[in-house]
Amino acid sequence: MDNRAEVREFLMSRRAKLVPEQAGLPAGTGRRVAGLRRSEVAMLADVSVEYYAKLERGAIAGASAAVLDAVARALQLDDTERAHLFDLARAADGIPVSGRQRRRAGTSPAARPSLHWALEAFTDGVAVVRNAQSDVIAVNALGRAFYSPLIGDGGRTPNLARFQFLDPVSRDFYPDWDLFADMCVAMMRAEAGRDPHNRAMQDLVGELSTRSETFRRLWGAHNVRTHGAGTKRFHHPVVGELTLAFEEFAVTAEPGHVLLVYTAEPGSPSAERLRLLASWAAEHAGVAR
Repeated sequence: MDNRAEVREFLMSRRAKLVPEQAGLPAGTGRRVAGLRRSEVAMLADVSVEYYAKLERGAIAGASAAVLDAVARALQLDDTERAHLFDLARAADGIPVSGRQRRRAGTSPAARPSLHWALEAFTDGVAVVRNAQSDVIAVNALGRAFYSPLIGDGGRTPNLARFQFLDPVSRDFYPDWDLFADMCVAMMRAEAGRDPHNRAMQDLVGELSTRSETFRRLWGAHNVRTHGAGTKRFHHPVVGELTLAFEEFAVTAEPGHVLLVYTAEPGSPSAERLRLLASWAAEHAGVAR
């Protein structure tokens, strides 16, 4: 990905979202730009207009942490957006991002038995490991049943983003499809900033941009976010509506991989439906054998 273009479009999109009143500035009349002017951002960041214009053209290499912090404050970036700006700056400086090491070709965490043993230890929740570009690397037994609309019976590595935007089934599986789509793209944006040399991510973005107008529009918004924790709604074809809490954990042995665990509130209808899904999965596995 073109780092200068990424920097330029990210800064311009954040500036366009911030109106003068939010920055404590008078709106005035005759404004010809959406959001703040470059001169106003430069004033808020206490840098020259010429220097900020240089940054917004994408020439961010060599920018100090103090300057980046000042720009982040001027644009009122949240924690994820600020981290994304710093990731873009590190990439421009040629510094390995987030300490990630490049994995040797041919190695795969899916081949490590201990990872599967750990996942299968989660018996009352869905546990799935995904990589930076949202490939599903490994799941536990309940996860295979839960993600059956995504995993299917094919041999291709299932991908959460490809399922979201290219499979019509996803609109049934995700009742809040628009929200999920926005989250999916924003997380991919953040990952792309952390590792701009991820060829698999570049290929996926190219594929989805070509095949999905919605993805192309959301990608162009330059929004970023992290997953972390929260609650999501699903509609499973076997057990129906599920409201599940999620927690995300870094897999330290596999840089760029995360463990995502979904659980239901004890005693809730969703907890009962998860138990029904586990029973269905056990029966289905028995029939398959």
